[in-house]
Amino acid sequence: MELGEKARRKISESSGDRQTLPLESGFSDGRNIELDLPPEYCHYRDEGCELADSCLHCPFPRCIYEQPGGRQRWLKRLRDKEMVRLFTTGGKGIKELALRFGVSQRTVQRALGRIKNG
Repeated sequence: MELGEKARRKISESSGDRQTLPLESGFSDGRNIELDLPPEYCHYRDEGCELADSCLHCPFPRCIYEQPGGRQRWLKRLRDKEMVRLFTTGGKGIKELALRFGVSQRTVQRALGRIKNG
């Protein structure tokens, strides 16, 4: 039986993502090799993240976890938009917003300035 057929049999019997097989090419020390399998032989569960139920149904064009500071930046923008909404339509003051969001008054002022200027 050739190594390729053994690999396919091992893949179909296993439920893990990575497969190893005994090395049969002259090494007698019992080392295993790790196979670099094509995607159709890998078992992948698309569990998504806290922002989307599944990676395939993610609302973002690019995964925010791949961008430096992506998740934190997204959450701050969301917070800033909510601050502006409460300031403009809710009639909340800067001190009240600072207490509500647990930030300094200067942070609220910066958020309002960013939205106003940009």
